[in-house]
Amino acid sequence: MDKSPEEQKVEKKIGQLQNHQKILLNRKRQEERRARTHRLIERGAILEAVFPSVVDMEGEKVEAFLIALSRLSGAWELTENPLETGGKK
Repeated sequence: MDKSPEEQKVEKKIGQLQNHQKILLNRKRQEERRARTHRLIERGAILEAVFPSVVDMEGEKVEAFLIALSRLSGAWELTENPLETGGKK
């Protein structure tokens, strides 16, 4: 049985809305990815500025270095109550 013009119109509108939803979801994922990339670059730059020796380290060595720092007394407390740096942020 053929669909009525009204049913065809509604199905077309549903298809358009589904495509629009996909576009919006893709845009949201892109924005989240862009924000994460920016955050990672910014924090990596801070790490290199504070500890210049990490520039020449391989990724695994940087990870081991950060793990060692995290095990220092008081390290986790600083993550809960960060120090005021007086810097830009």
